[in-house]
Amino acid sequence: MSRAPDFNRLARLYRWMEWFSFGPWLALARFTFLPRLTACRHALVLGDGDGRFTARLLRVNAGVVMDAIDASAAMLRALERRAAVAPGRLHTHLADIRMWRPASQACTRYDLIATHFFLDCLTTAEVAALAARMRAVVAPDALWVVSEFAVPDGWCGLLLARPLVATLYLAFGLLTGLTVRALPNHVSALGAAGFRLVSRRTRLGGLLVSELWSPCQAEAPAA
Repeated sequence: MSRAPDFNRLARLYRWMEWFSFGPWLALARFTFLPRLTACRHALVLGDGDGRFTARLLRVNAGVVMDAIDASAAMLRALERRAAVAPGRLHTHLADIRMWRPASQACTRYDLIATHFFLDCLTTAEVAALAARMRAVVAPDALWVVSEFAVPDGWCGLLLARPLVATLYLAFGLLTGLTVRALPNHVSALGAAGFRLVSRRTRLGGLLVSELWSPCQAEAPAA
């Protein structure tokens, strides 16, 4: 397992880096399915960076309690500052999600998982392992909201998206030590772990995708 990338030095600049490179589009991708998350009560947020999604969800959903996991202490501090509007409903954990496990005594299953521009820091095998672990700790009606970069088919993907994604990986490799250099196939990884795609929306010609996944329901035994 490679060392987790170090996003500490980017914590104060992350929002502005995002705005100058993509304007409002990444934020729009994060919040696409927010209206469908107001009934969730136990959320697990993985790698939310400076916490804009976490803070927004806490504001629109007064009943949700959240666990937020990040390997960057600086990013977690930024997230906590943004989420100060809801004291007592957020629990942060400084950990590499590839090794983190929910507390063994936890009896409540998560009904929401959120990964916004986080799975692209993992390999396909790591996403598959994460999805398998998450499948074991989610409620039957849980939702997994995903925002990610993608390389669409056609000339747009070949001439624009592919070089842009490669440039982003190179930049974050230099800035954080990220060793991943290609987008994981999170669709196959989540599907293999027992999740099904419920809804999908694309932006910027398919460069950005927002998805909603849910656990596959076990088939009833034949009579």
